[in-house]
Amino acid sequence: MATKTETIKTDILSAYTQHALEHESFPTSVYKFCKENTIEEAEFYNFFASLDSVKHAIWQAFYDNAAALLAKNKNFDSLSRKDRLLTFFYTFFEVLLLNRSYVLFALHENAQPMKNLGQMKQLRTSVKAFATELIEEGNEDKTRFAQNPTELFSEATWGQLLLLMKFWMNDSSPSFEKTDALIEKSVTVAFEVFDNTRLDTLLDLGKFLWKETTAKA
Repeated sequence: MATKTETIKTDILSAYTQHALEHESFPTSVYKFCKENTIEEAEFYNFFASLDSVKHAIWQAFYDNAAALLAKNKNFDSLSRKDRLLTFFYTFFEVLLLNRSYVLFALHENAQPMKNLGQMKQLRTSVKAFATELIEEGNEDKTRFAQNPTELFSEATWGQLLLLMKFWMNDSSPSFEKTDALIEKSVTVAFEVFDNTRLDTLLDLGKFLWKETTAKA
C-alpha cells in the first residue's frame, strides 16, 4: 500500500500530465499549478525543486513502473541477459502505451528534438545503470582484453531505446507489432555485437529498418 508521501508525489505527477494534455502545454507557474490542483505550494517543494523537475520525474516514473512489474516476475533474474533486456524493453513499452498521449505530446512539444531529450536525464541514468549490470555480467566470462567497455555499451543501449521510441511513436501496425519485431531484432543485434558480431544479423536489422522507412516515404 502506497504511503501518504508516495500518494502526494503521484498526485503531482498525474496533475502535471493531465494539465499538459488538457491545455496542450506544460504548466509554467508553480503557484498557478498548485492553486489549480489544490496542492500546498510548500508541499510541492517537498518533492520537486521546479516544474521542470516534475517533467523529468515523469519519465523516471515510467522506468520505475516497468521495474516494479519486472520485480513481480519471479523468473526474471534467472533469464539470460538477452531475455532480460528483451523483457525490460517489452515491459517499458507496455508502460509507455498506457501513457502514449502524454509521450507523444512531450516529445513533440519542442521543434528541436535534442531539447526534448533534456526531460529524460533521469531515465537515461536508470537505463544505463540497468544495461551496465548486464554488460558487467557478460564481461565476467571474458578475458580482460576481450571485455566490452561498460560506458560505451550502456550508452548504446540508451541510444537503442531512443531509436525504438521514435519507431514506436510512428508505428501504425495493429498492437504495435512492428515495434515488437524491431525490439527483438535490435536486441539480437546488440548481443551479437557484444558477443562478437555476426554480419547476417546486422544485415537483417538493416533490411527491416530500410523496408519500414521506405514504406513511410
